[in-house]
Amino acid sequence: MIRRISGVCLVAGLTVAVQAQNPVHDDPMLKAMRDELEHSRGLEKVELEKPYYVGYQVEEGEIFGASASLGGIVTQASNRFSVPRIQVHVGSYQFDNTNYVGSGVNRGSRYDIDRFPFDSNYAVLRRYFWLATDQAYKTAVEAISRKRAALKNVASSEELPDFSHVEPTHLIENVPNGKYDREKWLERLRSLSAIFTHFPDVLSSQVELQAIKNARYLADWEGMEVRTGNTVIFIRVNATARAADGMKLHDGVAIHALDFNGLPGEADLRRELTRVAENVTALSRAPLGETYNGPVLFEGAAAAQLFAQLLGKNLVLHRKPVNEPGYPNVFGTSDLEGRLGSRILPEWMDVTDDPTRSEWQGRRLFGSYHADFEGVIPRPLQVIEKGDLKNFLLTRQPVGDFKASNGRARLPGGFGAASAAISNLIVRANQTVPPADLRKKLLEVCQARNQKYGIIVRKMDFPSTAPLDEVRRLLATNAREGGGGTHALSLPILVYKVYPDGKEELVRGVRFREVTVRSLRDIRAAGNDNTVFDYLENGAPFSVMGAGQYAAETSVIAPSILVDDLEIRKLDEELPKLPVVPPPSLTAIE
Repeated sequence: MIRRISGVCLVAGLTVAVQAQNPVHDDPMLKAMRDELEHSRGLEKVELEKPYYVGYQVEEGEIFGASASLGGIVTQASNRFSVPRIQVHVGSYQFDNTNYVGSGVNRGSRYDIDRFPFDSNYAVLRRYFWLATDQAYKTAVEAISRKRAALKNVASSEELPDFSHVEPTHLIENVPNGKYDREKWLERLRSLSAIFTHFPDVLSSQVELQAIKNARYLADWEGMEVRTGNTVIFIRVNATARAADGMKLHDGVAIHALDFNGLPGEADLRRELTRVAENVTALSRAPLGETYNGPVLFEGAAAAQLFAQLLGKNLVLHRKPVNEPGYPNVFGTSDLEGRLGSRILPEWMDVTDDPTRSEWQGRRLFGSYHADFEGVIPRPLQVIEKGDLKNFLLTRQPVGDFKASNGRARLPGGFGAASAAISNLIVRANQTVPPADLRKKLLEVCQARNQKYGIIVRKMDFPSTAPLDEVRRLLATNAREGGGGTHALSLPILVYKVYPDGKEELVRGVRFREVTVRSLRDIRAAGNDNTVFDYLENGAPFSVMGAGQYAAETSVIAPSILVDDLEIRKLDEELPKLPVVPPPSLTAIE
């Protein structure tokens, strides 16, 4: 799990060896947590609402980040962080201060406790935990009072507990101590970003590096005691260009590793960046696409991106909080809500979410973890079996017919709860054909329907590198047409017309219309290939790169698929005029 503060990403929850670097009793953070939790038992004697749960969580570590453009360093920063999260629940597991629109909203006095000290001084940590607990308790008391008052004037459709019991976890992992050469990486960023100087059609480009060492601590009244740690490094690249009619085109890539020496070598990195530059250059010269209704072949990464969006987002159920009278209860829902046992995929396809799996055919998976955001130990979970929906991703907040967590809390949620997210989502097909035969099937269907061409998608804009105004316009268009709202499908980037003679033509400026999770029932065939796609899930629409406060490390493994019938439309946007004066040469020497 990654936390973003002031534009800087912080990471926790990745898998490392389960062996303590220091004994638990020597760790001042865990000792301060344990002792102050016992001290906070004094709250049970007050005459106000009695607390039944108190939990402490702290993330601390170091981060180095830098970015470069066209051979020059643009930003560079190194930071340490120590961020607390204090939870106090008053009432009971059945009814408490969470699951209310005012949960966690502090209306009382504030102390200087937003950031914990960097130094692990036991006495200072105890003082900070004490102040933070007092503040959280007073906030909880007010929230449960307001929640009761709201329920006197509104009807609640759910009679569910607000919090679920779990077995306490005792998990102590190494605090990371990875090392990296900053000056070497700065020089590599200069060299990598200079690749774009050889592509004059690229208007803007950026190459960003972040290297993070992190430890996460969790302890609570239930006996939970967790310390996890990791290192992670990633490079993000984005580039933009303009077509002759003024349309803005963009492409990007993110490359992740779970240790500082795990990124691909120089040649492979340069190949990835060159591909991004070539893509936006080709898109700037490609013709506009047309309205299309027919079969679509999602090849390689595009298939994994499709499943990440249509399944990954919808396997999470959202519980509607108690609202204030007179205010609309407009909160996100899953398109799969109420469809347990229904057919989601063809009967020859299965889907499993498996955070315990650390690799796939020799490649390390990005979404593995030992304990979730709430300290719960996860196990493999079959979410779709023979095409039928069997399970959802769950946290300690009961929702629908589900009362217990299955260890999928990976992000902070709203209204005092955590939010679930996929980890390693593995899509399996029991009936497959070689990828070349998928292409043949596509053309056969087009011929049978008297269509001049078929469509192949090789890359989606996910996680999106689009500017926020483009994201808003696409969301608004999808909502207006009933195309999934916040669960809408991102724009396709690499879209090809393929003709009966095998000729391919890259097109630009198209979007999918009304493609939802229900569209997956129309998968006609799947390939015997598998693509591993890593990304950071941050809960934002299209998982926009750099958005959100937190992100969860995620892998999706999926075969190429042929979907029987989808609709593609041209983008309906006003296009800006091109710059009046042509750009200066990037290679000119004065």
